Amino acid sequence: MPQDMPPVGGYGPVQYKRNLPAPGFRPATLLLGMGAIMIFGFYKLGKGIREQNEYAREKMWSRIHLIPLLQAEEDRDLVRRHLADQAREKELLGENVKVYNSDRYVRPTFAVTPSNITK
Repeated sequence: MPQDMPPVGGYGPVQYKRNLPAPGFRPATLLLGMGAIMIFGFYKLGKGIREQNEYAREKMWSRIHLIPLLQAEEDRDLVRRHLADQAREKELLGENVKVYNSDRYVRPTFAVTPSNITK
């Protein structure tokens, strides 16, 4: 039996590659998308930091404006305690004894402790 030979001029090219589109987006599209997302994120971050700074400034000024009120409240409490202490001292000793050698008012230093201690 004679052997088959290729046709004259040879066989046509064999297509072994598949003509499929590349999966996903092109790299330039991905890069632009990621850049846009990052720019938006940094924009929101900057706005958030500015807002936090504004809240901190507002909090500081509110505390500054409350200082005289809190100081007056503390002074009233100290006067009340001082007068109660003087009355208690007069009741126990019969007279007010000067602890210091001057008539100058000395702010008391004491620590307020809770009446009931829980563990």
